[in-house]
Amino acid sequence: DVVKGDKRVILVDGKPVGAINRVPSFGEIRSNMHVGGKATKAELNARDLEICQRIGPLMKEKGQVLVGLDIIGDMLTEINLTSPTGIQELERFDKINVAEKIWNCLESMFQEELGDT
Repeated sequence: DVVKGDKRVILVDGKPVGAINRVPSFGEIRSNMHVGGKATKAELNARDLEICQRIGPLMKEKGQVLVGLDIIGDMLTEINLTSPTGIQELERFDKINVAEKIWNCLESMFQEELGDT
């Protein structure tokens, strides 16, 4: 399934905001963009949403505001916490402003922490 690419799903505050597909270059099994993978537009399917529903609440509980899930075929293969790429591509393909969603989430978290809601 990896030759078809791996789907990078972006979660903000435990909820999916969109996805891209990263297709490996010819002769390569890695689809990461820094090794030549090409980003293409992707839609979230029912299995992707099921994975997000199972993983998202735990990510939110653990305070992970921005998370990238990698899905190959219909299987979760990786959870990215330190550098989930794909935000720029989501904005380019789907006009989703992930940075704004992250900022709004952080503002809300800080307001709740300060008791200033």
